[in-house]
Amino acid sequence: MKSQLTYAIIPARGGSKGVPRKNIKLLKGFPLIAYSIAAAKLSKMTDRVIVSTESYEIAEIAQEYGAEVPFLRPAEYAQDRSPDIDFVRHAIDWFAKNECDQPELLVHLRPTTPLRDPALIDKAIGDIVSNNEATALRSVHELAEPPQKMFGIENGYLTGLFPHETLPEYYNLPRQVFPKAYHPNGYVDIIRTGYVTKTNTLHGPQIIGFVTPFTIEIDNPDDFSHLEYSLDTGSHPLYEYLTQNY
Repeated sequence: MKSQLTYAIIPARGGSKGVPRKNIKLLKGFPLIAYSIAAAKLSKMTDRVIVSTESYEIAEIAQEYGAEVPFLRPAEYAQDRSPDIDFVRHAIDWFAKNECDQPELLVHLRPTTPLRDPALIDKAIGDIVSNNEATALRSVHELAEPPQKMFGIENGYLTGLFPHETLPEYYNLPRQVFPKAYHPNGYVDIIRTGYVTKTNTLHGPQIIGFVTPFTIEIDNPDDFSHLEYSLDTGSHPLYEYLTQNY
């Protein structure tokens, strides 16, 4: 099915405040980034596995686990508040200037969502390849509660997040009253490089919603503990692959 040149790209900056050195912190004996590299390598529809980082240490570790690091990302594109489009545009521009072939699709795999099924990555690639109207694809999982049932706090008091909602005390209504809501989870996002170059935007208006099982994104040390417990109590193909090959 796939005829478009497709690169997996894994962004991994060196700085992290919530979990220091998060992208290379060990998860069951392997650096966190190794799981995303393994998922990309086990995908049957990615042509190359690229890591974008400003860190020499991360670059070395990524190469040990089979990724390419053909360039180092400028430090100004690897700050806490750097938007994703910075590293994506840098990669696209680098390929244009330094290589004959440029990818038409970038499969964006965040290291902070480590436990993936490579078959789902391939399905996502197939979905966007077969949909010429789509400007991008993003993975999501369904929220247990819609945002209408959530609150903010103002001056110590709970306040609904939808002030223009006409239903009285809408936040007390059953969740079934509201449309299903989905949370983007970093499992697999796919970017059309031509669209980014043309519009200087990342995803555009026609984003395929690719629904995955609930997945944990690592933001704090407790998330590491939860994932380690998950691996202790059940097998996972990425952990098995890393154990057998590294």
